[in-house]
Amino acid sequence: MSQTRLLALVGSLRAASINRRLAEAAVRTAPEGVDIAIYEGLSDIPFYNEDLDVEGAVPAAAQALRDAVGASDGLLIFTPEYNGTLPAVLKNAIDWASRPYGAGALKARPVAVVSASISSNAAKWSHGDAVKAFGVAGALVVDDASLNFGGIGQRFGETHPADDAEALTQLAATVHQLNEAAKAAANA
Repeated sequence: MSQTRLLALVGSLRAASINRRLAEAAVRTAPEGVDIAIYEGLSDIPFYNEDLDVEGAVPAAAQALRDAVGASDGLLIFTPEYNGTLPAVLKNAIDWASRPYGAGALKARPVAVVSASISSNAAKWSHGDAVKAFGVAGALVVDDASLNFGGIGQRFGETHPADDAEALTQLAATVHQLNEAAKAAANA
């Protein structure tokens, strides 16, 4: 594998969300040979409905997600915590990308989960739910690449995570671990 393609899914749709800013910072940490693309369009995907998931008639936005996940070597997930769990838009992406059952785009795809919230809990409930959902969907969750940020309102309220040396170091380590898992999966 000459170039590792990582796809970032951001569970917050807000343009200025700190989770999105963390994804942008992660892009900047990508070493040579690793390309990280932030997926745009999660808000365009209809809620998963098996009646819509018909061969040849899958909604274009859902098919685009499946294609992007399938073309990636690994997924980098950024999840806030909404009411103690992961956002619906992220769960919806998991539902679409996991189908057809047993052969979806998530099958055996390495995944790293980064969670961040304003609370000191660091979105650990959302993180746990994302790990569980991706695992059940057949993805390979890379536990060593897990990362949690708490108190992000204060920490990143005045500055972009890309300007926080510690955050960049942590994100670079996550990207490195996910890249290694993607290489191992490609060679398996």
